[in-house]
Amino acid sequence: MTDLCAPRPLKAGDIVSEFDCGSEELDRWLRAWARHNDANGASRTYVSVDSEDDRVAGFYCLAAGSLTRREAPGRLSRNMPDPIPVILLGRLAVDRRYAGKGLGASLLQHAVLQSARVAQAIGMRAIVVHAKDDGAARFYERYGFVRFPGNDRVLYLRVADVEATAASLS
Repeated sequence: MTDLCAPRPLKAGDIVSEFDCGSEELDRWLRAWARHNDANGASRTYVSVDSEDDRVAGFYCLAAGSLTRREAPGRLSRNMPDPIPVILLGRLAVDRRYAGKGLGASLLQHAVLQSARVAQAIGMRAIVVHAKDDGAARFYERYGFVRFPGNDRVLYLRVADVEATAASLS
């Protein structure tokens, strides 16, 4: 296998057409919506590409979001305005050809650190992710994300806990 580039913003020459993570929904989102959302400011997609052929090996996207105090767990809503500012980790996926090499953890580490930089600039309470299934939820839990009470596919990581999570991903 060739070397993978460190995560960076999606570029025009990056090959997304061959991406196959095993989830048609995530594959389709990368092909159809990642560049569209980047252009419109809805989200930013970061990719790790194969340095040999610019094929996307894995990606994630981030967007600004908010939660109402009513829907947020106590650890998030305490002493916060309504709505509560959050960063949404909208998608994270690794192509099957690159699976099992730690790329998912590397992408998550980059997403967490990128979110921490944003939080320093504009203020955010947490990173929120909607896991596509229980396996994905367990992946996030391994790195410090906590499930929402009553909705075990939505998880959060408080910005205050980012340093510990980033260290666990190193």
